[in-house]
Amino acid sequence: MSFPDFFDLAPVVRVRDSLADFLGAAPDGVIEYRYADAVRLAGHSCPAVAGAYLMICNGLAYLYDDELPNRGDIAVRMSEARDHATTGVLASIATLLTGAASEMGFGGIGRDRMFSRKDLLDFDGGFAGTLTLRRRDTGRGVLVDINTDHVPHAPEMGRLLPLALAGRLDPEQRQTFAHLWQDRVRRMLVEHADDPKLVHLYEWQA
Repeated sequence: MSFPDFFDLAPVVRVRDSLADFLGAAPDGVIEYRYADAVRLAGHSCPAVAGAYLMICNGLAYLYDDELPNRGDIAVRMSEARDHATTGVLASIATLLTGAASEMGFGGIGRDRMFSRKDLLDFDGGFAGTLTLRRRDTGRGVLVDINTDHVPHAPEMGRLLPLALAGRLDPEQRQTFAHLWQDRVRRMLVEHADDPKLVHLYEWQA
């Protein structure tokens, strides 16, 4: 299996997971996540998946500066309901990178529920923005939002998208459509990965 080459140029998320360290799954619990991992989870590559990946990347960098984020010790809240538009997709990427899980998450080890990730992911926040991240050790939080219009599709997509949705693309058009679709993702991940006009970050108090 191969992915587009630009996947390797997207930001890499390095975290320290205390559960992975405790159980010997990774040296010192350090794990690297790449955009390809998000694509494997979602099953596709699109602006929503890329946007979710970049929001978490930038949000973690905001909260932790030069420290490694502590996966499993980060609370995530989504503004919308879990079944609203792409909220479920965004939340799944957030879980991948932060460890935060809903009521279905890992409940911890022993009486003290060590390393629990359960109930660290909430929905229906109702705030103006897409999601929030909060460090459980310091309480510091960040509100994250995204403006994907800042990186628009190529003009030709205006003609190709209706044909694609109607199943009327010929083989050459289909190839062009797929290339242009992923080129927008490439521009988001490579050319605008830390662009404040794409991903907006605001200090947030719980």
